[in-house]
Formats: sequence, structure tokens, C-alpha cells
Amino acid sequence: MGAIRRVAEGLPIQAKLILSFVLIIFIPIVLFAWYVFSGISDQSIREMAKKNENILDIEKNNIQNNIDLMEWTGQLALSNQDMNDYLQTQEEMDTASLLEFKTKIFSNFEHFLFNNPRISGIRLYTSNPRVYEFWPVVLKESRIRSKSWYDTVLGQRGMVWWEIQRSDSILSNTTSGFDNQGPTVSLLREITYPDQSHNGVLEVDMDIKQFFTKTFSVQEPSSQLLVVSRNGQIFTDEDAAIFRHASAKQLIDAIRLTPDEGDSTEAFRYGGQSYLAVQSYIPRLGIHLVNVVSLADTMADLRRTRTNLVFVVLMLAAVLIVISSFMHSLILKRLKVLRDSMKKVRGGDFHLDVPVYGTDEVGELGHHYRQLLKKINELIVEQVNRQAATKEAELRSLKNQIDSHFLYNTLENLKMLAEIEGQYTISDALTSLGGMMRYSLQWTHDRVRLRDEIDHIRNYVAIMNIRYDGRLELRLDVPPECMDQEVLKMSLQPIVENAVKHGMNASGLKDGKLLVALTAAVRNDQCVIEIADNGSGMPEEPLRRLNRMLRMEESDYRELRSEFAKGKEGSGIGLRNVDQRLVISYGQESGIRVESVEGSFTRVVMTLPRFNLTGGESR
Repeated sequence: MGAIRRVAEGLPIQAKLILSFVLIIFIPIVLFAWYVFSGISDQSIREMAKKNENILDIEKNNIQNNIDLMEWTGQLALSNQDMNDYLQTQEEMDTASLLEFKTKIFSNFEHFLFNNPRISGIRLYTSNPRVYEFWPVVLKESRIRSKSWYDTVLGQRGMVWWEIQRSDSILSNTTSGFDNQGPTVSLLREITYPDQSHNGVLEVDMDIKQFFTKTFSVQEPSSQLLVVSRNGQIFTDEDAAIFRHASAKQLIDAIRLTPDEGDSTEAFRYGGQSYLAVQSYIPRLGIHLVNVVSLADTMADLRRTRTNLVFVVLMLAAVLIVISSFMHSLILKRLKVLRDSMKKVRGGDFHLDVPVYGTDEVGELGHHYRQLLKKINELIVEQVNRQAATKEAELRSLKNQIDSHFLYNTLENLKMLAEIEGQYTISDALTSLGGMMRYSLQWTHDRVRLRDEIDHIRNYVAIMNIRYDGRLELRLDVPPECMDQEVLKMSLQPIVENAVKHGMNASGLKDGKLLVALTAAVRNDQCVIEIADNGSGMPEEPLRRLNRMLRMEESDYRELRSEFAKGKEGSGIGLRNVDQRLVISYGQESGIRVESVEGSFTRVVMTLPRFNLTGGESR
């Protein structure tokens, strides 16, 4: 799978699209074609089986009709009273009586029974020693005692027994028209005296070709009926076309004969050929009737259908692939233009035009790519300006560093004069002011410890208390492990300044004092610093707008700020600058958020990654 994935990743997009087309469209088409072909094949086999089941049922109907005819003929023969009297006579008949029987009774009997051409013979075998033979109907029972079926017939106790006989030599030495050397189907039944003692055997014969009409008639070349007797003998038309590749016995040996009276179908192969066998068992005759069908022509038709279907599917797939390739080339042409443009941009050309338009995904990609180039150019200009501003700031910082020595010396002189004059308040204020100036002007590093930022805030609060007559109180709750936490220089003082600006003149201050509480705590891998005041707080809507302003785009912020300039509301620029510095330095998870309840408090929560300047990152 890894090798396949690597090969697929190395293919061009057009090849991937065509491959996806093959997987999504072509394979389902092939599966559908296979399903259709299988359905056609199964349907053809079912239709073939149904057709030959009908042929088998027709032959079974013919057999039943012939059985009824032979049983009816045998019943007529046994119900003839004159013939019964002759067979059961207890006295020797003289010549005149025999002649009269021959000319009157026997002739009428013979003519009546043989008026149906399908009946090939009727014989009455008798064991009565006083009966003379009248060929070919009345014969001595001794002629059939050697037959294989003789004892079986006597064991039936008057019931009918059916037998298929291949040839009969009993009448071969006569000139009777009823002599039959071919296979026959015989109805055999014991003849008895009135006291149920044995008298003889009745035999009614029908030529096998007359009995199994459909079996020996002309059929389709691809099918043939076969009759399998109880002793395994096979009777059929041996010259049928289906036996050119295999004999009747070979085909029957390849079939499993079942004792089921209903029709059953079985497909099998022999000698490389496919066949279908529809069989049914007829218990009265003790035979299996089998219709064997060659599927060679059917399979040839199915192969032609499959070939045509495969050809159509391949042609359809080829046409779809050509159309898909053409459509893909039109789409990828614009992508190639984008690729060439990106190569030029990589070479440093940021002022090129991307001629890819439209409202589809590729057109939208071209539009965003043009906007990206525009943004890159703006950023380049902004970076150039920023570098120029940085150089200017460096020069200004250098100038401030030069001037700061004069300011520090001047403040020290003023402080000494204030102490000499006993103006200690002024002396302390000058000390705090000097500390603030030194902290703000000596910008050697952008990141400081939290304790340094707190010292700067203390100096700021000390100076502001001179202005507000000591009504400003700073309360600290910072554990020792947070004192070395890294913070951005001058990031807390603007928040404290903002709290003093908006909270000092609040009407609900307790004792007229503004309490500014600075707390710090470690939560998971972050340091959370909170600066809260007990001023007048903010309504819900301005609070929501202020938090939104902290992270909005610069253009949107400028537009919103211009609206604030018309009114008296604060623009939040100080808090926004602090938040942006934190995001740039520490990432999107860092920054500030403002919480407030109108008439109660305002709290600014600053989130920083846990990092100690003295000991590295806290684990």
C-alpha cells in the first residue's frame, strides 16, 4: 500500500483524475456489465430448462395415455366370457368344436382387440393342458417360464407389472403380422380361475417407439429424450445429433438419477461439453425419463453476447476517457497558468498579472492568488517602512540615551534641594519619577521579569497619588514563584493607567479610593496575571465591543476607531497594542481579555506561557 501511495502521489493531476474516473465510473460499469451478463446467462439456462421440462411433461402425458390404452385393452381381453370359458375348460375339445371356436369366437376376439394400430400384440399364456394354442394370441405358459420377469409377475398376485423387452423370439417362426423383433413395452398380469388359482399370464405389447412417442420422434438437434429401465438399459434414438460427442450411456453415467417423481434439473459437463439434464421418475413403469440438452449452442450464443457486451463497455470507456481527458485538460490548463505564475513569483517577480478568471473553484483560486500577491506587495512595502521606522527609532533612542544623563542629573539635584528644604513628598515623587524615566528610557531588552514591571507600576502609582491626594491604592498578590515570570516591558503599566483613567472618578468608590489589585497565578503551563479595579465597570454591549476590537483586522479597527473619535467613548488603543504585542511574541493562545460588571468592577486578564527569566521554562 505504501508503494502504491508513493506512485499515486508522483502522478500528474490529469493522470490522477483519469485514474479516479476509472475507479469511480469504469469499474462500476464493468461490474454492472458482469451482473447483466450473469443475468442473461442465468435467464437463458432457466428458459432452456423450462422448455425441456415442458417436453418432458408432454412425453409423460403420452406415456400415461398409452398406459391407459394398454390397461383398457388388457381389461377387454380378460372380460371376454367366451375366451375365459375356453381358457378355463375342463374337457378335451374335439376337432369340430375347435374349428367352430377358431372361426367364430377367436376371429372376432382377435379382430376386436387388434383394431388399434398402436397395440403390437396381445397374448394369453395358459397353463391349462386342455387348451390348444391359437397363434398368435393363445399360447402355452411353458413358452415364458424362462423369462426373467415370469416369477415377478406371479408374485404380483393379479397386479399389473410393466416390462421393457428388447426382442422376442416366441413368434419368430410364424407368419403372423404381429411378430415384433424390436423393443416393446409389455403389460403383464396373472390370469386366474374363479377360485383365484393360477391359470396363466396376460401380455399386452406396444412398440417402444409408439409408447415413447416423443423419445423416438424428431427433436431439436441440441436435445434428446432417454428412457432408463430399472435394470439400467437405455432406450433412445442412438442417431440423434447430441450423441456425436458422447454416447447415451456416457451421458447417463454422468448424471445422478433420483427417485423423485417431479421434474428435477441438473447441469453437468462431459468431454469438455456443457449439458443440462431434466429428469423424472415414473414408478409404475420403474423407469427414469431423462431429457439431455447440449448447451454448446447456448454457450456459444452467450460467448458472443459477452464479447459484444465487453466490446461495447470498452468502447464506452474509451469514449468517456477521451472526453474526460479533454475536459480535464481544459481545467488543468488554467492550473498550469497558476503554476507558471508561482514559478515566476518564486524567482522574485511579484508584479505579474495572473490571467485566470471565472466563478468556479479554479477562478476563485486565481482571484485569491492575485489578492495574495497584492498582500505580499503591501507587506513588502510595510516591511520597508518598518525598517526605516526602526532605524529612526534607534536614532531617537540613541538621542534619548544621550539626553537622559542630563535629565537624571537634573532630577538628582532637584531631589537634594527638596530634601534640604524638608520637602520629602517632593523628594519621593522625584525619586519615583526618576525610576520611571530610567525604566522607560533604558530600553535594552524587550522582555523583563514580572518584579521589574511591578516596581515600575509602584513608581507610577506613587506619582499618581500626588495628583489624587493618596486616593489610589495598589494591592499585590503575587507568589514568589511568579516574580521571575517573563513579561513584555511596559505591558502592565498601560493596563493600570487605563484603570486609573476610567475608574478614579467613579461615583461608587468606597471612601473615595480606587483599589487596583494585581494578582498572578500558575494554571497548567500558563501564568495568568489579573489587574482589577473597583471602579464603575462597563455595560455589557461596550464590553463585548471592546473584546472584539482587541483581535479584529486593522482596517476594521481603524474604521471603528474613527467612529469613536466622533463621540466620547474610548478607542481601546492601549489595550489593543498590549494584546497585539503578546500575540506577536507568544502566539494566539496568549493575550488579554476584559471582564466587567457595570457599577461593580473591571478586570483585565493577561495569559502568558510559563517561563522564568532566571531559570528558563517552568516544567
